[in-house]
Amino acid sequence: MPGRDGTGPAGGSSPGGGRRGGRCGGVGASGNCVCPGCGTKVPHQAGIPCFSVKCPTCGNSMVKEIK
Repeated sequence: MPGRDGTGPAGGSSPGGGRRGGRCGGVGASGNCVCPGCGTKVPHQAGIPCFSVKCPTCGNSMVKEIK
C-alpha cells in the first residue's frame, strides 16, 4: 500500500487473483498421501497435511500424491 493511503495494488480474495484468493492454493482433501521411501499409500484426510502424517509401514513423513 504505497503511501498508506489505501491506494495499493488491486487483488484480494477474488477467484483467480490476489494473495491466497486464487485457485492454486492447497490441493484439497481428495487423493492419497504416499510415502517417498516405500510407496505405501493412505487416503488423504481433510485438514491434515500429508507431511505431518507418518508412514504406517516405515515411519517416514508422507507427501501428497501427484496425479
